[in-house]
Amino acid sequence: MTIQMTRCTVDDLGLLQEISIETFKETFRNQNSPETMKAYLEKAFNLSQLEKELSRASSEFYFLYANGEMAGYLKINTDDAQSEAMGRDSLEIERIYIRKKYHKQGLGKDLINKAIELAKERNKERIWLGVWEKNENAIRFYKKMGFVQTGDHAFYMGEEKQIDWIMTKSLI
Repeated sequence: MTIQMTRCTVDDLGLLQEISIETFKETFRNQNSPETMKAYLEKAFNLSQLEKELSRASSEFYFLYANGEMAGYLKINTDDAQSEAMGRDSLEIERIYIRKKYHKQGLGKDLINKAIELAKERNKERIWLGVWEKNENAIRFYKKMGFVQTGDHAFYMGEEKQIDWIMTKSLI
């Protein structure tokens, strides 16, 4: 499989929205009500919100292509863009979204490795992410990649409070 990653720009806004909605639905539709899912998707992935995120200097998006086809993407945050105050020596992986047909093909590892590469280029000492406590497959994957649970925080799907585990990997 030929893998390629490209940094997203504002010109990629429509494609970013499309893959964000598709992958989020594939992953979480069965655990949330249709109303909650609809409200979240409209808030998190509307074009205005995504443009704001893409334009933020401390956030970056990378598309992942497998054999020339869009397979997923990575979103990282540093400094003040992090969703939790983890310090200037940390890089957050906010999203690793992979289309269902590409699951279990090693692409998540490629995206984690890209985040590690970016963190090292920026002299970060650790990377971290939040993962829903009920997303057992993702938790197993992150543990396999060397992440450990270091805390938790609230994540809201509409009005519903869910708990994300904070998982961290040291780079030093």
